[in-house]
Amino acid sequence: MKKITLLAYSFGIILLSCKEKKAPDQTVNNKAETQAATVESNEVQLTPEQLKAAGLETQPVTTRDMHTILKVNGVIDVPPQNIVSVSMPMGGYLKSMQLLPGMQVSKGQVMAVLEDPQYIQLQQDYLVAKSKLRYLEADFFRQKELNESKANSDKVFQQVKSEYEAQKVLLSALREKLQLINIHPDKLTDGNITRSVSLYAPISGYVSKVNANPGKYVSPTDVLFELINPADLHLNLTVFEKDLVNLAPGQKVVCYTNDNGERYAATIHLITRNIDENRAGEVHCHFEKYDKRLLPGMFMNAEIALNNAAVSALPTDAVVKWRNKTYVFVATGANRFTMTPVETGASNDGYTEIKTAMADKKIVTRNAYTLLMKMKNNEEE
Repeated sequence: MKKITLLAYSFGIILLSCKEKKAPDQTVNNKAETQAATVESNEVQLTPEQLKAAGLETQPVTTRDMHTILKVNGVIDVPPQNIVSVSMPMGGYLKSMQLLPGMQVSKGQVMAVLEDPQYIQLQQDYLVAKSKLRYLEADFFRQKELNESKANSDKVFQQVKSEYEAQKVLLSALREKLQLINIHPDKLTDGNITRSVSLYAPISGYVSKVNANPGKYVSPTDVLFELINPADLHLNLTVFEKDLVNLAPGQKVVCYTNDNGERYAATIHLITRNIDENRAGEVHCHFEKYDKRLLPGMFMNAEIALNNAAVSALPTDAVVKWRNKTYVFVATGANRFTMTPVETGASNDGYTEIKTAMADKKIVTRNAYTLLMKMKNNEEE
């Protein structure tokens, strides 16, 4: 009985040993099957009926002249000369104003009215100086005649001449001060002296800032209003230094906002000659056509056309994306198609550059996504 038990135990060990030896071979076979399944997952085969219904078209890779597109972004800006800060050179109390940010103004339009005693004093000084100049002018010509006839000394004549010329300088200075606060000296008389002056818009545009209110005293350094003339809007693009070398004035730019699908044409006008701390420079572009919907400070995307080159290309519909990679379907015969990874380049005019060598291969150029969906559905089944 003991011999039979020992024999059965030994036979069990032998069987177990045989199974352990076969296990590695079975693992190898499983891996081979998995690899075969992976290879087959990149292929899809259609029946004649499915091929007819899919409406596929194939063609080889062609050579096209394509330009590289540089995609950048920036903001709409206006040149400094189109932004005007308005202030009163002599200060004063703001009597009235009816402006709000965003309001349109025309050049020469009254923006505010100010008043102050110093305006009265300035007009008084001008009229008094003007009257005194008439007296000194008459005295000058009288003394000149006397000096020519030796009826007076040269010293007296020179003193009268000096006072006369000094008075002319004083009157000229007071005239300029009056014009500075928008009072016309030639129209000023003792009967129309005013305590208030008007502040006029120096340019046409719209109000961007209002920094004062009626009754407030403003000094000459206070900016009451800020005006922007949008007639010369430009696009200020930020371009990294590695791309700046490919740009030049005159290149065409197509730009658009995130909210508005309309595309605007522009031209590179100026490229800055310095690089900032972010290793980028500024590129100024002029819009070819003004649009009132474009406002300073608005963010825009832009596409700049670079060099033209003969490249291998396919219709953009031939390229499919799957898990952040790009593929094309290659016809391999017998209604079979292989999804092949490719490296793409620039895309424009409905074509995409194909950098991967695909010579002498027929590529699906129409309804490629139909094949992708068919293949993935087969995998799920």
